[in-house]
Amino acid sequence: MTAGLILNATICFAITASSFAFAWVLASSEDKHNEKSKPALWALVVLWSLVALTYLPTTIRMIASVTNHPSLDLMMYNLAAIPFSMVTVPLVFFILYIITGNQKISGYLSFLFILFGAAYLAFLYSNGVIGPIMTEYSSMFKINSDTAINIYLVGLFVIPTAMILGLMMLIFLQRMPRHLRYRTTLPLVAISFVFDFMLTDMITDMDVMQVAARTFILIGTVLAFLAYFPPSTLKKTLGIETSLNESYEEEENGL
Repeated sequence: MTAGLILNATICFAITASSFAFAWVLASSEDKHNEKSKPALWALVVLWSLVALTYLPTTIRMIASVTNHPSLDLMMYNLAAIPFSMVTVPLVFFILYIITGNQKISGYLSFLFILFGAAYLAFLYSNGVIGPIMTEYSSMFKINSDTAINIYLVGLFVIPTAMILGLMMLIFLQRMPRHLRYRTTLPLVAISFVFDFMLTDMITDMDVMQVAARTFILIGTVLAFLAYFPPSTLKKTLGIETSLNESYEEEENGL
């Protein structure tokens, strides 16, 4: 059991480290972006920071499980729920800003998802959870509130996922250079990857599925990094050698 929990903790730590590193690299690249693209950039910085902040206490949770501290485990679960419930907010802002180019509209509409997240937390905390339930690979919790789960599924999962798919469809229907299609499609695929498997992670009652979901979240983080900072070999292979500024300017004009 200890070996499985250590593996789980290692994956969670890798997600935390890679997400924080990606957010920092994105923030450091601010001077390479024009003023119009900066709101989208900072939405991504916040998004990946929230992913990292979700899996930092989750890492501590797994360590607490190894050392047999169930009260710390529960405390870290409740703490991780806060950034988890808010991941949708910068995601929605990013998608709406890419589509509309209007910061105010994107901000007002993404604020609605703060309310969804707050409602999810209210029902989660008021009804509590069952656990921790120790398994071979993880420490599991079961959410007592069906309302909390439904709020997340409908308000914080289905709508943003539909928005991601809609934006991807819009991208595929438009004519655009190969490098621009790469820079817009792969980040959305990576974000969708991470977003979908975070939900799986939170609601599954199977420890093996939870570990698999966290592994795919880590893969999604790596994909997102490659989308924004592809290695030179990949640039040459795909013919996407162009500057960041040029890409963002074309992206804004194209959408």
